Amino acid sequence: MNYPRPISDLIENLARLPGIGKKTGARLAFYILKMPDAHVKSISSALLAVKEKLVFCEDCFNFCENSPCQICSDARRERDKICAIETPQDLFTIEKSGSYKGLYHVLHGSISPLEGIGPDKLKIKELIKRVEKEHFKEVIIATNPNMEGEATSMYIGKLLKPFNLSITRIARGLPIGSDIEYADGITISKAFEGRNKLSDS
Repeated sequence: MNYPRPISDLIENLARLPGIGKKTGARLAFYILKMPDAHVKSISSALLAVKEKLVFCEDCFNFCENSPCQICSDARRERDKICAIETPQDLFTIEKSGSYKGLYHVLHGSISPLEGIGPDKLKIKELIKRVEKEHFKEVIIATNPNMEGEATSMYIGKLLKPFNLSITRIARGLPIGSDIEYADGITISKAFEGRNKLSDS
């Protein structure tokens, strides 16, 4: 016996989310069926809102409601430092740690030839333009400590080499192969404290 069309459509759409297969999608679909109408409408409104009300910050490319975002607009931030990160989730994780008070630049991914992601698909050119335009003393590269993150870090480091500034890479505290998004505040703090100058090689 097949599911009624509305249920099968919901399962199919839920299964598109990362980490959710058909079985989990079915379990969630039937849970949603039991929820009060008001809760379901609230979820539906929230889903539409993140697509309709959020924009990219014109400076750092983080998601925000108004551009420039709160961080880029905050005069209290250390404006001589900029931290290049892979995703908006990384930004929020670092902010929660309280270990960094400078500006950010969201790359929206990392270089991954196997997935067809080259430098041109990331916000790397925009980072270089910001460095040319603004007076940064330090660029902190906080890509994930995996093969893709390291490749991205080295690529950005070579592009920034002609500029008269310090190029550092977060180091201690983050094990190889891990993601910043899942790190706790203490680990993030140690990574920033132990950042190293990026090698010229």
